[in-house]
Amino acid sequence: MSHGQAESEADDKVRCDACPVTCYIRPGMAGACDRYANREGKLVRVDPHVLLERTVERGGAVVPFSRSAAEWSGAVLPEDSVFVTAIGAGTTYPDYKPAPFIVSSEVAGVDIVTVVTEGIFSYCGVKVKVDTDRYLGPEQATVRAEGEAVGHVTTGEYGSQMLSLGGVHHLTGGSKKEGRVTCEALLQLSNGAPVELAVDGGVTIAVEAGAAPIINGVREERMRVGCGSATIGMFAKQWLGHVDEVIVVDDHITGVLSEHQAGKVLDIPPTGVKMKGRRSTPGRYFQVAEPGTGWGGTNVSDPLSILGPFNPQEARPGLTMLMVSTTGEHFGFYRLDEALRPVETELPEALRLSVERIQENCEPALCTVLFMGGAGGSLRAGVTENPVRLTRSVKDALTRVTCGGAPAYVWPGGGITFMVDVTRLPANSFGYVPTPALVAPIEFTMRLSDYAALGGHMDHVRPLSALTDGAARHVRQIDGNPWPVEPRQQRRKA
Repeated sequence: MSHGQAESEADDKVRCDACPVTCYIRPGMAGACDRYANREGKLVRVDPHVLLERTVERGGAVVPFSRSAAEWSGAVLPEDSVFVTAIGAGTTYPDYKPAPFIVSSEVAGVDIVTVVTEGIFSYCGVKVKVDTDRYLGPEQATVRAEGEAVGHVTTGEYGSQMLSLGGVHHLTGGSKKEGRVTCEALLQLSNGAPVELAVDGGVTIAVEAGAAPIINGVREERMRVGCGSATIGMFAKQWLGHVDEVIVVDDHITGVLSEHQAGKVLDIPPTGVKMKGRRSTPGRYFQVAEPGTGWGGTNVSDPLSILGPFNPQEARPGLTMLMVSTTGEHFGFYRLDEALRPVETELPEALRLSVERIQENCEPALCTVLFMGGAGGSLRAGVTENPVRLTRSVKDALTRVTCGGAPAYVWPGGGITFMVDVTRLPANSFGYVPTPALVAPIEFTMRLSDYAALGGHMDHVRPLSALTDGAARHVRQIDGNPWPVEPRQQRRKA
């Protein structure tokens, strides 16, 4: 039985063959995935197939390349302005069958073909970049949704924390509830919805693609301008003549102006300040405190706690000191009293401006969600009878991989493992099946001659001009995305 057909039962149920669950669907009802329904005894796709419409900038406004979606009513499609995405196209899974749409067109005088399918991914997950200096939890700590393990904390990067969520072990290797909750969390994140997460031994965090993270109930505003040492290097000259010492508090690398190379270049004399932690190189200190959600990603609420007694041979009463975090969120201005103890006092205007400059140079804190999946099995067989040739074609840059028309990064090495920024796809591009697995669109575009050479299903190729399904939905190209079939230099192995 080919996909899109249904097996009728005596009670008018229809059997869906879009995934291994093979739901029997009552009239007027949808299957467990909410993607297919029984409409008057026929199996139909609930959401329409999405066609991407090219846009251009004219007079400062983004407008359709040729015609608007409202103008299209099932007429012959313009080949230079429409891209057939896999969103709503259907799938080849779980049995062998050619991809739902294998569409040929002519672009810049070149005959090309785009093969589209909605892949069902058990081997998938999301990588989440959280812009924050705050400590989310220890590396390898379990990340939970609704109390179920759905991933873990990975590395801390420059002003960001990384989470790895999903993967086959959480989807299929744990309890039924763990798989269901993992699938739901991945689906929500991939479709741009917020998800509440909790890190073992760490924070609670609300994550949403393209939005600021909310950590322990507080919305993050900005990511760091740099580490403590980098901040010293950037702003040392602006502090010259306004303050004797500056300490930029950072969980990773705390900077001390008078010891730093930037301070030496400006002839800033020693101040006798003594730092706790481990000195790395002049003006750079590691481990001044434990990680946390306080100053500069440390657990510090009182910055003076990272200082030891000032050296009386170098310090003097009245010496001034600015302590500031890498985002400018925390700051304090101090003068040494007669006992060489720092006493907080009002921040001078010149230093207030420098703190604001640090804040100005911090980019807005955002969550970035990258969907990551491995294309294999019947997905590749839906493209060619010899699937390894598709893999080789992708690696040789003869075949371009897109996801809902968005550019995808294909990892080096074996297989077709790709990542895509979910904010670059049309809304609600991802679905699920209750196996559990995610459903993600994937398109393979290549020269028609290359498709024939890799053993493609040539008898299923149909021209774009013959695609006149008025039920399809036109969606404008996402701003900033390259046009998926823009000609480019092909690379072949010698």
